[in-house]
Amino acid sequence: MKEPRATFRKSYPAFMAIALTACGGGGGGDSGSAGLPNTTTVLPLACAQLANTAIPASSIGLPTSGGTVTAATVVAASGTGAAAVPEHCLVTASIAPVDKSAPNILFRVALPTAWNSKAVMFGGGGFDGSIPSVTGNVPAGPTDKATPLGRGYATFASDSGHQANAFGSQDGSFALNEESARNFGGDALKKTRDAAMYLIKARYAVDKVQKAYFAGGSTGGREALAAITRWPADWDGAIAWYPAWNDAAALLGGHRMNRALAKPGAYPNTAKRDLLYKASIAACDNLDGVADDLISNQQRCNATFDPATAVFNGRPLRCEGGVDAGDTCLSDAQIAALKTINTDTRFNFSLASGETHYPGYNVWGADLGITTNPSPLQPTVTFLALGTTQPAMPMPRTAPYISVLVDQWIKYSVTRDANYDSLSLDPENPGPFAGRISELSTLLDTKVDLNAFAAKGGKLLLAHGLSDVLVSTRATEEYYQRLQSQMGPSEVSKFARYYEVAGYGHAVSTSFNASWDSLTALESWAEKGAAPANEVVADTAGVPGRTRPLCDYPKWPKYNGTGDVNRAASYTCST
Repeated sequence: MKEPRATFRKSYPAFMAIALTACGGGGGGDSGSAGLPNTTTVLPLACAQLANTAIPASSIGLPTSGGTVTAATVVAASGTGAAAVPEHCLVTASIAPVDKSAPNILFRVALPTAWNSKAVMFGGGGFDGSIPSVTGNVPAGPTDKATPLGRGYATFASDSGHQANAFGSQDGSFALNEESARNFGGDALKKTRDAAMYLIKARYAVDKVQKAYFAGGSTGGREALAAITRWPADWDGAIAWYPAWNDAAALLGGHRMNRALAKPGAYPNTAKRDLLYKASIAACDNLDGVADDLISNQQRCNATFDPATAVFNGRPLRCEGGVDAGDTCLSDAQIAALKTINTDTRFNFSLASGETHYPGYNVWGADLGITTNPSPLQPTVTFLALGTTQPAMPMPRTAPYISVLVDQWIKYSVTRDANYDSLSLDPENPGPFAGRISELSTLLDTKVDLNAFAAKGGKLLLAHGLSDVLVSTRATEEYYQRLQSQMGPSEVSKFARYYEVAGYGHAVSTSFNASWDSLTALESWAEKGAAPANEVVADTAGVPGRTRPLCDYPKWPKYNGTGDVNRAASYTCST
């Protein structure tokens, strides 16, 4: 399909001015004393016409110095089936800060030639610092369905207002600039959304986008919740996977993990992680009615499994006398660290966001980084889990992902001292840094308040893997429980769903790598009023093709006792 051509090569603001003048400036549609009908219309802009377009600061709802399109290129269609990428105009642009010493916000917009009149914004990850792929899929998206761009959506994303250094998504140096820090905290979401909408409307010559959705995981999940909380009028729906919604609290919780793992002898090597994984699976696998190497009844497992007393293959998991005796057991120091990760971090100081703790992580049954697994996904699993090196000062790049992330946060956001020993800071009793951490919580922790979003008819799909040791599944449970406490479960069910996936870690898993057509579910709910029912998630890695039902929290999939263990139909959502 050929892209639209414009009759006049004028900027969108100038074109609109011409159209309004011809319409008599709002004079009821008359075009003058001659009484002739108005035939002047605003025409779509060709892709090339978007190049060098100025985005006025007045079109952006938060203070900026305006934006500029730096490139606009027609990209030919490619690929087939679900991987097909349609012909589109790829726009690269920037938004200038108010503070001239702050970096620009860089963003991209993909504008399909055959547009469905809707838009999707993608969230980032970690500390952001790069632009997510606008031709990609929603988090844990289906492998057999088209991407948002492939479905005809205009898609866009930004780097959240800074460009990462060699640390990539773990680079925290941007926070030395206050405007940059506020952009990462959420301001860049509004600025990017408004600038992208300006370009979408110019490209297609429309005054309204029919539906706008946000999709993200981890930091992107926080961004999804922040967007619909702070600017509910802008969004019709959101998909939020494993959201770091209370990010300051999550960083403090992660730092307690760092300090526990940094103690002498406390860091389990990858062989010990494999041993712990197999022992906890053996103890908890059957709690959901079937031995399938997945723990669906995670709450029961957390309550009953104890590495200090567990027995695996006829041998105690704990080393004799608690002294490290090699890869066939866990020492007392390692068990203590693992139990610390499993328990809550309690803040003995006030956070302005109101958060008082961060819940522990589901360690039992989680892949903490089992490097002997030959799956091509395993390096990413290990990178996002406990890495391959013990936390220490200076912080190794191969330490746990959260260790590097928090080390950067403490150095650049909290202490503003690049040489500070981050492991010396107690996250529960931070002493002279308590006030600064409290201040940061107002930027990073998202208030649980979706009343306005629900009132306008917005829809939210929340999901989290039960084996996530980077963002706690229990934190997402708390978010959903607070919604229900505030609004009542029946009201929440009118606009939100929360699902948990056994075996799924943070963004990727070799046990159960989730694939769910969440966008279709969101479309059906937001556009047709059809609430999600009988949703199914598929595995693309552990046992490719197997499925499980997505159960409304707090329910989980229980095997019926008969039928194919790899089919969702053989399970019933149970409490």
